Amino acid sequence: MSQDGTTIAYDRSGAGAPVVIVSAALQGRASYQPLAETLAARFTVFTYDRRGRGDSGDTAPYSVEREVEDLAAIIAAAGGSASVYGHSSGAGLVLHAAEFGLPIDKIVLHELPFDPDEDEGAAREEADRYRLLLAEGRRGDVVELFLASAGMPPEIIAEVRNDPAMVANAPTLLYDPFEVMSADSRGGRTPAEQSAAVTNPALVLAGTESPPWMVNTARELAEALPQGQLHVMARQGHVVPPELLSPVLTKFLTT
Repeated sequence: MSQDGTTIAYDRSGAGAPVVIVSAALQGRASYQPLAETLAARFTVFTYDRRGRGDSGDTAPYSVEREVEDLAAIIAAAGGSASVYGHSSGAGLVLHAAEFGLPIDKIVLHELPFDPDEDEGAAREEADRYRLLLAEGRRGDVVELFLASAGMPPEIIAEVRNDPAMVANAPTLLYDPFEVMSADSRGGRTPAEQSAAVTNPALVLAGTESPPWMVNTARELAEALPQGQLHVMARQGHVVPPELLSPVLTKFLTT
């Protein structure tokens, strides 16, 4: 249970040093179960439904600070400290949590989606459009709009917008990416500027098949983090198969 009384559902598997997986937008803990299974050979792995998703509660009003408290609750359940892997906008939440001073051993930031050319005003307008669609009960349309803006192929969009779990999580798109990745949440700073205050050993991941701006952001984060290192995965995009991702994470987390 989080500090404000919100129930946060999680799964635990494996044995060894604790590792928490923080999911991307729309994703629940089940989406990362394959990765958890590969890591469980070396670690105690915690996957959880972020606030408003799956089996977790969603106490209003939302704030990034409450999500940081949710992660703190999972770390407490892990024994009081843990390493944390965050994927996509989940990496944005991990960066917030590290700056807040949560007891995190090591962090992994996997393709934090910060585009320096993105218009904050346009992002706010898009969020307003999501609110209108959600008020009309059009959750599938919200999922489709989000995925289209992210450049997903039409066949993937058609599949995901009909996935009941994804559609159920549609209201959280107002939190993630908009709140978690907003300039306001960072006090007007860029993620690289925010990273300068994060002293945890950090691995920043990107793939050569991802958009150039995403790779550039990863490079800037790695350079800004006092203990940051960059690993660019050849022939990989935003989603990396667990059998390829797990060895990279294991090497960093055990050295």
